[in-house]
This record gives sequence, structure tokens and C-alpha cells, in this order.
Amino acid sequence: MSEAVVDDIVAVLPPLLQSLEALAFVARHLNPPQFGSVMEAAGEPDRDLQTVRPRLAGWPDEFSGVQASLESAVDATLTAFGGLREVEQGNGDLVSVFRALRHAPRAQEALYPLAAKLPPVSAFFVDPASREDEGLLARLAEPAAENSGIMHDHNEPGSRGGFSLYVPEYYTPERAWPLVMALHGGSGNGRGFLWSWLRDARSFGAIVVAPTATGNTWALMGEDTDTPNLARILDSVRARWNVDPTKLLLTGMSDGGTFCYVTGLEATSPFTHLAPVAATFHPLMVEMADAERLRGLPVHIVHGRLDWMFPVQVARQTRDLLTAAGADVTYRELEDLSHCYPREMNAEILRWLAGER
Repeated sequence: MSEAVVDDIVAVLPPLLQSLEALAFVARHLNPPQFGSVMEAAGEPDRDLQTVRPRLAGWPDEFSGVQASLESAVDATLTAFGGLREVEQGNGDLVSVFRALRHAPRAQEALYPLAAKLPPVSAFFVDPASREDEGLLARLAEPAAENSGIMHDHNEPGSRGGFSLYVPEYYTPERAWPLVMALHGGSGNGRGFLWSWLRDARSFGAIVVAPTATGNTWALMGEDTDTPNLARILDSVRARWNVDPTKLLLTGMSDGGTFCYVTGLEATSPFTHLAPVAATFHPLMVEMADAERLRGLPVHIVHGRLDWMFPVQVARQTRDLLTAAGADVTYRELEDLSHCYPREMNAEILRWLAGER
């Protein structure tokens, strides 16, 4: 690689990665009354990123692939911050904030192919607590296994019913792997929600499936077209990769978390563990659930005390109802969490899935 290109990469990567971390911080701590203070705490790494953006021009053709990935990642990151800055200045509302934050997973998707080539990018996609794990780093340094990495099946933006998939690059069929099926929130899609889990799956060794609902959101009312679609997706993944039948986790955020209950409490559900996040729950769900299915079922509930969409009292009631029905409930109430996805809980959930706690 030419010295000039290396210099450009060295200049661009730090503000890019810092900006992506800042976007993750905003997404995690977003609470409408505190938007201004959250943005202030996130800082202004995008200013530095904007300054170095011109360095991604005039590269030799042989580096066009790296250049294109960085350009796409930088531009999506700057678009996200641009939308947030507009709201900061009084030009927009909460919907505008969510719309801006949708560009963050697009930036990560553009950047991820460089993880195999650039160590700082690889480190970004590793759980911070695992970045000194020599065994993990050695596995990630090996050539990627066949049929590993990120794949999409009929899951282009705007499509319904498809799924995105991540298989760790160090996958081997000699052992069975835990599987996480992660359901997006009401206005989301699986392709974007995959990035809520990829860093942790890559670090801890899990297959992640992120489907997109067949309708505008999950089938919480009316005909349930999502449960058979999830079964179809799960069957297709299990046919191709060695999945541990004792570690099949169904998790989800908001509407996705609520649908974890709707489909996961059915007697025929293949999932061994449920982990709804920021979800709502109607007491009738317990009465309608299969009693044998509930008995001993591991359920990991995560909810924020500041949740403005589904008040925390709902989660506390759900904990009590499921426990009384015989489920094995783990309950985590996060004091500073609003109606956001707490990515820091993924590692705990994976350890819980593995039976380590």
C-alpha cells in the first residue's frame, strides 16, 4: 500500500471510528427531554471527520475498494450527524432523530469489509472487554471460513420478510454454535438491527439472524404471518450451519420484544430462551400461553426506568406474572435507559444463554 494512501487512512480512521462510537452513545442514551445534554456529551468528532473527508479522493485505482468502503462509511456517518445537528438547532423532532440514526448501521455495513484488512477496524467490531483476548484476536486474524461473515437473503432496504445473517469468520462445523434471532423495533428492519448484535456475536462466537417483519411491524394483531416465516428462516439456517439446539435465543427490541412473547410462548416454539428488551406485555398472554411451555422457560427481561413508550411498571408486572407461572425469569432494570436498545446488555445475555450465570 502506498505511503500516501496509508497516511490518508491513518488520518481518516480515528475520527470515523470516534464518530461511530458517538452515534452509538446517542442511540443508547437518547431520551427526548435530555437530547441536548446527550448531544453535548457525545462531543463533536464529526467536525474532525468533515475536515479529513477530502483526503478520500485521488487514490490509485488499485485501492478503489478500500476507498469506496471508507467513502460510504464516512458519508453515512456525516449524514447521521447532519440530521442530529439539524434537530439540535431546532429544525426537527424525535422522528428526525430516529431517521438520522438509521444511517449509523449503514455506515457500519460499508466499513465492515475492511475489518479483514485494517486492524483498527477489526478492533472496532470487537467488544471492548475482549480486545486484549489473544485467542480471539488470533482467530480473527485467520482467513475467513467458507460460508461465514455477513449475508442477506431478500433483505434489501424497503423489503419485507427477508433476513440478514452473521456467521463468525472463525466458524467451524465441528461444534454446535449458539444462535440469536434478533427482532427489530416497529419502524426498523433486520438489515439495520443486525448491527446491534454483530460486535458481540463476533466476540463471543454466536450466529445472529436478523429478520425483517412481513408487515409494517411484527404480527401483534390479526393474522400471524411472522411466526411461520421465522420458522422457515430458522430451518434454512440450521440446514446450512451447525446450530446448538439447546441455545436458540429469540430476542427483540420494542415491538420485536413484544413479539418474542407472542410467538415464543407458543407450545410449538423452537426457541429455548427469550430475551425481550423494552417490550410491552398483556396479562392475557400468560393465560393464553401453554402452561408446560412456560414452566422453567428461561426469560431475560431488560427494561429502562426512563422508558417513555412502555412504562417500567409494565415490565415489573411481566416479571411477576411470568415468575408466578413458573418461568425462570432474569430481570434487569436499567436506571438510565429510555426507549433505546442497550447494546451493553448483549454480552450478559450471551453469557446467560451459555449458562454461565
